[in-house]
Order: sequence, then structure tokens, then C-alpha cells
Amino acid sequence: MSPPSTVLVTGGAGFIGSHACVVLLDHGYEVIVVDDYSNSTPQVLTRVERIAGRFVGAVYQLDVRDRRALSAVFDRHAVDAVMHFAAYKAVGTSTRMPVEYYDANVGGTTALLMTMHEHGVYQLVFSSSCAIYGEAGPGPLPETTPARPTNPYAASKWLCEQILADVCRRCPEYTVLNLRHCNPAGAHPSGLLGEDPRGTPENLMRCVAQVADGRQHRLRVYGNDYPTPDGTAIRDYLHVMDTVEAHRVALDHLADGPGMHVYNLGVGRGSSVLDVVAAFSAVSGRPVPYELAPRRPGDVAALVADTSAVARDWGWRPTRGLTDSCRDTWRFQQLNPNGYAGSARRPGSKR
Repeated sequence: MSPPSTVLVTGGAGFIGSHACVVLLDHGYEVIVVDDYSNSTPQVLTRVERIAGRFVGAVYQLDVRDRRALSAVFDRHAVDAVMHFAAYKAVGTSTRMPVEYYDANVGGTTALLMTMHEHGVYQLVFSSSCAIYGEAGPGPLPETTPARPTNPYAASKWLCEQILADVCRRCPEYTVLNLRHCNPAGAHPSGLLGEDPRGTPENLMRCVAQVADGRQHRLRVYGNDYPTPDGTAIRDYLHVMDTVEAHRVALDHLADGPGMHVYNLGVGRGSSVLDVVAAFSAVSGRPVPYELAPRRPGDVAALVADTSAVARDWGWRPTRGLTDSCRDTWRFQQLNPNGYAGSARRPGSKR
């Protein structure tokens, strides 16, 4: 089986998806994007093309749950493989809107699978999450760790994984590479791409950046009574460029054999909330004041991935650390103080 040349990217204007598009274009792939812009903006793809120096093959505004609209995309393009990023992803919001999360994440995945099957497309790279491990322990956690999701977001990803596994058992023509990534962080080093969610951000790194930039008064630290060295929650923060490069490498391994193959993506060590605050303050040269708040429902004390399997099988390892994630997030914040709503500043320009 030859490597795919045309890749459909769902959620291609989102945080991870947009960075994936840059890497795919850089490696010569034809990229087709679908996105409903519910948590993104079309302007992102203009920046993707600016960075890559190539045009995205085609862009469609649609919800992946709309099978008729999605099917029309497959009718127009000879898609070889799909990278599926389109999903709701905020843990805290998922506890308040569980039905919406199951509808979007599980419903979107089943609609995509049915459409792929109708068009004879059987290669999928699925962007999952180490959040499915839940309260499994401090880690590092291998892929064999039983899933114990503690919130609807994580549970929705786990349900998608079970559906994909069932499809692969029933239909031997499918190859699914299921990538459970840890917390994506950072931004493109150019400062043109980063995380810019609509509404109030829930991602820690984005919140810290806004506090350092003076756009929020202080950071709310949810819980300081966890069984961790400083009492705050520990996570494995993986630079978004490492995240998407691993997804790109996955395309080379779709030919390794049919079925579903599961890999963790992470750096293999954790950082607490206060570790992130200290690292970001050091990079930005700005204080990051914070206030303590009660734990959020659905959060766990620690979540760190064992990534030895992907290193062994693919030779993939992350090349960036927490300092890199803080530095690139800060650059994006400085160049885009209002997110994608305003024009990016030139590097070195003043506020």
C-alpha cells in the first residue's frame, strides 16, 4: 500500500488541526479541510497557507455530522486518508454540557465513518486523548492502562475509540491509528498560529498568557489540595508542533497493517499548574498572579503518558519541552493580542 497523498483534515481550522495542515503542506500532501468554525475562524487557513507557502487544496464549511454535505466533499476529491480532529474538547465545559459533547464527538465520528465507508476510504488517523485514563494513577501510563474517564469529554473520546475498534474487527480493510495525546500546548514558532478559542479560554497555557499580557487580572488555579508535590494538578504538556508531527508520521505507518493501533503521545513527564506559571513568568519576564479556587468537576490529580511504544515502533520522540511551549505561546500572544480577530503584528513591533 502506497502512502496517502490526499488527506482530509476534519477540524482543520482548529488549534491542532491548523498546525497539522502546515506540516502536511510542508511535506507535499494535498490537504482538504472541513470545519464548521464553531471554535475557529476561516482566517486561520490564510495564515496556514502563508506559513507553508502553498494553498490548501479545498476548504469546506460544514459540520461533520452533516453526512450529505460531507459526502459531497468525498464525491469531489479522491481522498486517501482522513485525520480526524473535529471535536469539542474543554473538560470543564463538558461537565456542564454532556449531551452536546456526546453528540458532537461521538456523532461526528460515526457520521464520518459511515461517509468514509460509502466512498471506499479506509485509512484514518484519529486524534484521541490521554484524558481517557482518568484516575488511573500518576503514571507514566502505558496504552494498556484501563480507561477510567472522569468527564464527558474523556468519555466521548473513549466511546469513539471503542467504535473504531469495533469497526476494525468487523471490517478488515480498515486501518486506524489512534493517537492519545497529552495536553497540547505552545504555538507555531512564527507566531502566526496558536490557540484562540471563542469565549473565555479554559486551556491553562492560553489563560496564563492572557494574565501575563495583562488581559486577565489573575489566573484561577483550580485545586491546591491534590496529592502532588505542590498540591496543584500535574499534566504532560506536549508542544502542538510535536503533536502534529507525530500525526504526520502516522500517515507513513498506515501501511504497516490493518486494524486499530493505539499510541500515546507526550513527553513522559508532568508539570504542575504552578510549574507552568513559573516557566511562563520566566519566559515572558512578566508576573503571573493567581488565585486559588475549588477543584473543577472531572479533573484528576495527575496525568502523564508512557510514550515508549511510539518511540520503539516509529522512532518518534518529542523535541520540545515546557519552555518551548511557553515561549511560542507568549510569541503568539504578543503578536495577536486580540487573537485572530486582529491582524498579527510583525515580530518586534510595539503594542
